[in-house]
Amino acid sequence: MKKNARLLYLLTVWTLFACPLSFANTTHPDDETPPAPSPSVTYVLSMPEPQTHYFEVEMQIKNSAAATNATKNKYVDIKMPVWTPGSYLIREYAKNVEGFTATAAGKPVLSDKISKNTWRVFAADNDLAIRYRVYANELTVRTSFVDIDHGYVTPASMFMYVDALKNGLHRVVVQPYKGWKNVATGLKSVAGSVNTYEAPDYDILVDSPIEIGNQRTFTFTAANVPHTVAMFGDADYNEQRLAADYKRVCETAATVVGEHPCTDYLFIVHHIPQGGGGLEHLNSTTLETTRYAYSTEANYKSFLSLVAHEYFHLWNVKRIRPIALGPFDYENENYTHMLWLSEGCTSFYAEYILRRAGFHTPDAYLGRVASDITQVENQPGTRVQSVTESSWDAWIKGYRPNENSGNTTISYYSKGSVLGSLLNLAILAGSNGERTMDDLMRYLYQEYYKKQKRGFTDDEFRRAAEQIAGRPLNDFFTTALNTADPINYNAYFEPVGLQLTNVAAKAQDGYLGAATTVVNGKVTVTGVRRGSAAYTDGLNVSDEIISVNGLRVGDDLLRFISGRRVGDTVNLLVNRAGQLRELPIKLSQNTLVSYRLEPLPNQTAKQKALYEKWLFIK
Repeated sequence: MKKNARLLYLLTVWTLFACPLSFANTTHPDDETPPAPSPSVTYVLSMPEPQTHYFEVEMQIKNSAAATNATKNKYVDIKMPVWTPGSYLIREYAKNVEGFTATAAGKPVLSDKISKNTWRVFAADNDLAIRYRVYANELTVRTSFVDIDHGYVTPASMFMYVDALKNGLHRVVVQPYKGWKNVATGLKSVAGSVNTYEAPDYDILVDSPIEIGNQRTFTFTAANVPHTVAMFGDADYNEQRLAADYKRVCETAATVVGEHPCTDYLFIVHHIPQGGGGLEHLNSTTLETTRYAYSTEANYKSFLSLVAHEYFHLWNVKRIRPIALGPFDYENENYTHMLWLSEGCTSFYAEYILRRAGFHTPDAYLGRVASDITQVENQPGTRVQSVTESSWDAWIKGYRPNENSGNTTISYYSKGSVLGSLLNLAILAGSNGERTMDDLMRYLYQEYYKKQKRGFTDDEFRRAAEQIAGRPLNDFFTTALNTADPINYNAYFEPVGLQLTNVAAKAQDGYLGAATTVVNGKVTVTGVRRGSAAYTDGLNVSDEIISVNGLRVGDDLLRFISGRRVGDTVNLLVNRAGQLRELPIKLSQNTLVSYRLEPLPNQTAKQKALYEKWLFIK
């Protein structure tokens, strides 16, 4: 199938699956209901020994010969994805597969692994049965997991596929471990069947995680759409308050585009010792947070920000998306320059939604914007890598950080969030308060997702942004987006009557520029900031700092540096790979910034009006 035709098909199916349309009552010519299509692939998923961390999969393939020309070629290729959409790293899911066998008409047939993720089954029969086991002992939003307490399935890491059958109906039959009573998934249930679900194609299946166990659930309705929250793990929360706050977040998010594309929505929430973020899907999301996410107001708002971020993805990236992000190639990287928009601007919207919903005061929101800018400007990599380069290199750098990453890279999440704030302000000022980023999101949704049924190119996005702003946005697209040059932040904040001020103390205290950790009383260097004294004078990552000026450090390096002046020299004795070295280091000026947004003196009436519209102040 040609690319455009495939894209049109896929987006049409996505729309029908997520948002069934109402049709007038019609009758078949013979007054009989036409038979439902048979699934091309059915997976039977079981977990008979969850304590071993294994899922068992039986993949039943119908009409394989006709769909794959197996009669001519005498084989069918079965593949496992190497990554999952939304998490931009090749994860090699096939590494967890074992025990692959195949039968045709109930009899064993030969199979051979011909690549890292492909098994060739030598059979020409229409019906095949493939069986394999998947080791699942990594509980993240992008991997699968099973133990004696519950099971969680990221479909890309569990279900193999046949290229020629990807566009056909796929069915999943879940056989829970004994005593497990609940299955939660965004897949459509098959009427009259227990724990049986269908997807119109493989792409929808991959986009629908599954939680299996005895998770607690509660429901609420937002924007006239029923929502379910499935909660795994112990946590102390007020269900009534939590449901009400989910509703506020979801209804506020829906006002951005003004149309909710789903008929239902599912939150899967894992409460674990250390939170791990979230992953978006077409009509669901998985969130990982700590058991203490609701214990303080700060923790609670942080969790609601995660909710807002992943929920807003059901528009931004799942439907409003760069052209590279769908249909997906599950065997290779899918490159785009626009993860700053898909992820970073979603981070911007998460906090903006909380402001609009009343969870942040105007001052608190300004504090978060200033904090985001401070974080970006304090990372040396922001002067090395543009945010579009960061987006492109997510596959090789973003998910593979090392001790030097802070010096050479910038996160498309953090800088993208800052750029979302700036683009919103640029549109607000350029349109004299008539339009905001919301109008850009609505345009992209209507024009590309609904009308053209595809994603947009980089150039199409720029044209849309400038059309909505009513003026060229050269500084934004040329400098802020595509270079690592400094950004003139105040040019964006001046129209709303604000200025960005560095309130970091101008002290003359000397600065070392090394990050350290203490393990068993040993101070070890974990990072060295580019341009700092430590960087210039040769302190290395993994050096153990033993003494400063002849005095043993113990577990507190800071007290040996504090109070010294710029230009002072300290002599460090370090253990480097078993050899003692003495390093004289001349302390430098601390260049870290701390920004705050402050009102301009003598604000005009226009600035005040734009400020109030920007922050939704009635």
